[in-house]
Amino acid sequence: MSYSNTRLVPPFHRSPSSVAIRAVASYEAGVEAVLWETLQELGPPVRDKSVLLKPNFVEPDVEGTINTHPVVIRAAREAFLRLGAKTVIVAEGPGHERDTEAILEVLRLSDYVGPLDRSFVDLNTDEVSQVSPRTHASKLKSLCLPKTVLAADFVVSMPKMKTHHWVGVTLALKNMFGIIPGNCYGWPKNVLHWAGLSQSILDINSTIRPDFAIVDGIVGMEGNGPIQGAPKACGVLVAGSDPVSVDATCARIMGLRPERIDYLRRASLLLGNIEEARIEQLGETIGATCKPFEMVPAFQELRA
Repeated sequence: MSYSNTRLVPPFHRSPSSVAIRAVASYEAGVEAVLWETLQELGPPVRDKSVLLKPNFVEPDVEGTINTHPVVIRAAREAFLRLGAKTVIVAEGPGHERDTEAILEVLRLSDYVGPLDRSFVDLNTDEVSQVSPRTHASKLKSLCLPKTVLAADFVVSMPKMKTHHWVGVTLALKNMFGIIPGNCYGWPKNVLHWAGLSQSILDINSTIRPDFAIVDGIVGMEGNGPIQGAPKACGVLVAGSDPVSVDATCARIMGLRPERIDYLRRASLLLGNIEEARIEQLGETIGATCKPFEMVPAFQELRA
């Protein structure tokens, strides 16, 4: 959602949300067809709009368990173009690695989306504008946001399904940390940590709420995530237009109670639905796809 259109909606004024869970055995198992079918069913309104795909790129990873897989990014890009999007770009500001080009080279992203000078924007070095956050949960008085993000008509958060050793899980909402430019906030964007992680997640997403989320849970990460955990073959893609509902659904698939995740509970007050009864599940059921993730000791209480 563009910055000017982001709205805060309390639960009593909010409609139910739809979230699709799709079983995908591997990255070679027809991701493009599955995602195209899913987007046709959910119908994101992208015709004639500029679409920005925000994956989760953290650091070079030859094992493929840290970053959003490029097969999923390619499938999303092609599907949004088929739905009539005017343009589709990939944009990210990695949180750990200053050398974004090194991450892209290891991922071989250009093999999947074409020449990067036309299809990728490094948000860590993009021009910025200073804006006021729409909530004030953290100590941040303002946000410096990339002009590429502010200009986009339609923002899609595309995280990897992972545990996180500071906030429990990192999914569609936490993934939006990557729009915060390293040139302004440093690496690993410690200003956000000092301002309060959960609170910063709320302030960023209340200001630029993703219009859509696609979670790469084909192979996720459990244990000491988001970079030192173990691969977790979960075999799902999870998608929807309410990022809070998408994250809540992913948490349930991971064997967790979303209402016990502090930033998700906060986000449910103004940004989206967290209650299972308010989420229409399409495709697979949570019960059929649930594969409990290992958690670090500090977050054992999140388990269902």
